[in-house]
Amino acid sequence: MLEQALPVIAVLATGGTIAGAQADATSAGYKAGSFSVNDLLAAVPQLSGIAEIRAEQVANVGSQNMTHAVWRALAERVNTLCQDASVAGIVITHGTDTLEETAYFLSLVIQHDKPVVLVGAMRPATALGAEGPANLYNAVALARHPDARGRGPLVVMNEDVHYAREIQKIASAGLCAFASPNRGRAGGMHGGAPCFYSRNTTTHTTQSEFSLALLERAGWPRVDIVYAHANLQADLIEFLTDSVDGIVLAGVGDGNATDLAIDALSRAADRGVAVVRSSRTGSGFVARDVELDDGSLGFIAARDLNPQKARILLMLALSVTRDTAAMQAVFDRY
Repeated sequence: MLEQALPVIAVLATGGTIAGAQADATSAGYKAGSFSVNDLLAAVPQLSGIAEIRAEQVANVGSQNMTHAVWRALAERVNTLCQDASVAGIVITHGTDTLEETAYFLSLVIQHDKPVVLVGAMRPATALGAEGPANLYNAVALARHPDARGRGPLVVMNEDVHYAREIQKIASAGLCAFASPNRGRAGGMHGGAPCFYSRNTTTHTTQSEFSLALLERAGWPRVDIVYAHANLQADLIEFLTDSVDGIVLAGVGDGNATDLAIDALSRAADRGVAVVRSSRTGSGFVARDVELDDGSLGFIAARDLNPQKARILLMLALSVTRDTAAMQAVFDRY
């Protein structure tokens, strides 16, 4: 009887804690991106039993240094691999700090339904009890599984599976640092196979109207985040107004800020800067025209997107329109 060929999984490495090294095994500090993709794979010899791995090093940085250039390279490579019929799925190793942002960005610019799984680790590769190898094994197992198809990019951490739009890093340390606070986890990994609890009901991948080509033509609009706090003044917002295409307010409560800040943001909107209200709280819903009159102020409500993901969607929205009502409709859809 002929032996069945193993599925081909492409592993794209970008660095991060999963590839980090400490000065010694008990040190709290470490250097992210110290190991190559081949080093990571060598630490998980069990992968040879479930997939044929094709490895590529796209970047090797701590994810606090993630850039639009790396996003562009990742999206281009993923789109190319998705068109390769011999590749069953794609895994991206990534630092945890901005993992959720990369996952959400890819969910809106990848035009294919092939499984794409992002994975990281909270402990560096040299740490006692490093979880990176187990996470990487689960990521490959998830990417090869037919049930992962058509769900948009997924994230697997600590045996939990999350949808790209929902996942958030909620702790600076510890293994349970990720959650999907509004809609819950997508599922979990059990014995090397996923158990999904729900479908992904959000717009992503093949349903997305966005693309790298549109972003390139728009010149990757600049969008920055202003963090609301007690006694927030107008001068920072006024300074940004001359430099940006959009501003996301990481507002208190349901997307609010001081009267001075709101007035400055409204003036920015009058000058053509797209302004989105989101919440710094970590979960919940910022509804339009609740507490503030978005229509008269010229604002867009982020709904349940956190500030960092609202920034990504606003950047993409600005690649197709500058009309405030049309951008609000984008936030209502995505």
